[in-house]
Amino acid sequence: MDLSKIFLKNACPTSVGGQAVMEGIMMRGVQRSAVAVRLPDGRIHMKTEPNKKLGKWSKIPIVRGVVSFVTSLVQGTGTLMYSAEVLEQYIPEEELEEDKLTQWMNEKFGEKRAWSILIYLSVIFAIVFSVGFFILMPTAAMNLLGGVIKSPVVLNLIEGVLRLVIFVIYIALISKMPDIQTVFKYHGAEHKTIHCFENNLELTPANAQTFYTLHPRCGTSFLIFVMLISLVLFSLCGWPNLLVRLLSRLLLIPVIAGLSYELLKWAGRSDNALVKILSMPGLYMQKLTTREPDNSQLEVAIAAMKAVMVPEDTPYFEGICDLEGRPVPDESAEPEAISKPIDEGVEQ
Repeated sequence: MDLSKIFLKNACPTSVGGQAVMEGIMMRGVQRSAVAVRLPDGRIHMKTEPNKKLGKWSKIPIVRGVVSFVTSLVQGTGTLMYSAEVLEQYIPEEELEEDKLTQWMNEKFGEKRAWSILIYLSVIFAIVFSVGFFILMPTAAMNLLGGVIKSPVVLNLIEGVLRLVIFVIYIALISKMPDIQTVFKYHGAEHKTIHCFENNLELTPANAQTFYTLHPRCGTSFLIFVMLISLVLFSLCGWPNLLVRLLSRLLLIPVIAGLSYELLKWAGRSDNALVKILSMPGLYMQKLTTREPDNSQLEVAIAAMKAVMVPEDTPYFEGICDLEGRPVPDESAEPEAISKPIDEGVEQ
């Protein structure tokens, strides 16, 4: 790994970030976000919308990290589900089979409300699964060693290592799934495109391909920071009984998320030796969560990037776009659905 290609000296770090979705990319700029999805017929479907305004919490260290984490989880889940919905719209009806739960929820609550319920249920499930599987389970498992190993420091250290091993194995296993491999390729396309933009190069697939798929501000690095910081903080709690340990782990989660966020922000705007050392575990983890994208996937990422780097008064839209992220007529859509403008005041 050549760190000079990741912590680029002449790069100008920005606040632009993104997320890989189903067959596409979400890019978030300063004023707006864009979700670009590659359709089965090769065209790109785009949706742009204004970013929600940040509150006072955005200026409070640690607290802003907790709020940002929860907000990103909710919005990220919604974006992922939106990309799947877009793809479904372009699948022939005879090939599309709606599951019984979705049918029941649509009939019971209506499509819009059912959609919101599904998003929040997905977020709750993700939080419960993550906390239970990666935080509480290693703690409970270590209870078996409590009678053998007496040192609280050693017990907490082994617990932290076990938690990290479980996480790495989990990522390695899901990375074998074809759909996840595609998502990881778009993840790599997102990073390459942001590198290209931050180095003031023309946004083309050829230029973007010259960069690594690894980036110091990646959410994967955030998760590794969570693992490492939790190891340190949990060690300070000693080794009380199982119930107290479980409660302490739960209560410290917001603190860990806040500290990890601050560390990630610092790593993203600095390239000193300490930052590079702290970033190494996350960068190696990104080798699992990113794949080398092809040019068509980079085209999607670049279109999303260009769609958020526009003048502030540019209209928002949803529909088919060109490779510059600009709306074009969708010949297969109903007339009123063709690249329709979106009112800035309308809640998305």
